[in-house]
Amino acid sequence: MLIMKESVLNEIKKSYEPLRRKYKLPEFSELNKEFEIEKTQEHETEFILREIRKDVGEKVGAFLRFLETILNPVMGPIFILNSIKNLNNKDKDLIKENYEILVDLEIKAISLDVDYNEKAEAEFIKEAYKKWQDIKPDIKEIIDSLRKAQETKEDKRKSYLG
Repeated sequence: MLIMKESVLNEIKKSYEPLRRKYKLPEFSELNKEFEIEKTQEHETEFILREIRKDVGEKVGAFLRFLETILNPVMGPIFILNSIKNLNNKDKDLIKENYEILVDLEIKAISLDVDYNEKAEAEFIKEAYKKWQDIKPDIKEIIDSLRKAQETKEDKRKSYLG
């Protein structure tokens, strides 16, 4: 099974390479590292860029929902509710800025599901990769702020309880 999956992955890489050169896309390994595009091997397709775009869109969507939960925590996990109280204005602004970037990418990804266009798929992949590289440090900072806010809450609880 592993050998078969490896050969399928190698075929996908071979199919991707001419498209990468044609549209000046990131290396397969870079996209795979950031967006786990090797999942593409689970689907037989003639439209490899569409499958890659869907994998990219999954990650964009996941982080969009994460930030959305922070911005609008109705029915959100309790740890988010507790952490939000301890975020500063800089953190909140960072969350809003990055949320808007992810919303833009999400809308573009959805629009590509309406009409297939290889060039548009490639442009989305390039744009999403670049924007992800730009916002990744911010996302890490947001996560660190949430972690610190949660630790502050736990420290207060411990001191209160004894």
